[in-house]
Amino acid sequence: MKLIEKTRLKIYINESDKYEHRLLYDRIVNKAQELGISGVTVTRGVMSFGLHSKLHYESILRISEDLPIIIEIIDFKENIELFLPFLETAIASGMVTTETIKACIINKD
Repeated sequence: MKLIEKTRLKIYINESDKYEHRLLYDRIVNKAQELGISGVTVTRGVMSFGLHSKLHYESILRISEDLPIIIEIIDFKENIELFLPFLETAIASGMVTTETIKACIINKD
């Protein structure tokens, strides 16, 4: 198995965040696809709080429409760096992290 150095980009936003009248996570995924990013995963959280300590959560008695969203992208550093200016424009509130990782794509099809 050969591991390749890649960069993991994680974007933390809220489910209701918008950019250009569309859901922000949808715009981020579409922009990543447009730029040829190798793949994106969007995960919906069940509970979070952030900068202002406002608790966002989902429960049987309370259906939240503003749950946390984590968008994870793994690609070569150069491709991630090309994507960052879009995020700087699109995200009004949230957090973006990057880290260098070792990755191996396994596809037995």
